Amino acid sequence: MSLPRAPDRLSDEMAQALGHAVAGFGFLEEALKRAIFSLTRQGLGRDADDAALQKWLRRMEEIADDSLGTLIDSFVAAIGRARIDDRHLLAEALTEIRLKRNLLCHASWRPAEQPGYWHPTFINTRGERYPDDMSAGDIRDIHATTLRVARRVVSIMRATGIDGEWAGHDDED
Repeated sequence: MSLPRAPDRLSDEMAQALGHAVAGFGFLEEALKRAIFSLTRQGLGRDADDAALQKWLRRMEEIADDSLGTLIDSFVAAIGRARIDDRHLLAEALTEIRLKRNLLCHASWRPAEQPGYWHPTFINTRGERYPDDMSAGDIRDIHATTLRVARRVVSIMRATGIDGEWAGHDDED
């Protein structure tokens, strides 16, 4: 029985692009959590009773562990209730980011025939393979799109006047 072969070492440029893209997905998750917090808290109104507040707080605790896909679904529902003007475009962009995130985070990479390109070996939940080779520039484009959408999410959160909490920014005495 032979051992499986070791994965090919990504070029430094490709590895760097992937690392930045994954970090961008993490920032988007955090932005979505804050925006969900703000939009749903705003939806409770100023006169929410204790039972409603407790239910909302429990949901906010659950959101802390949600995956990107679940956060996107919750955010899209929240912006629908808030009647955000560009919600349909934002929902489409977030859906595309979800697919790209799954690809970039779960693919095994093989060198492609064209120098500087890599092929992500990945089969999605529908049994589909990703057909295209990718370069570091392609991944940087995904990262830039992710950050652009994350900035829009943060702007929606800030428009509520309720900032939510950034993880790791606890006030210490």
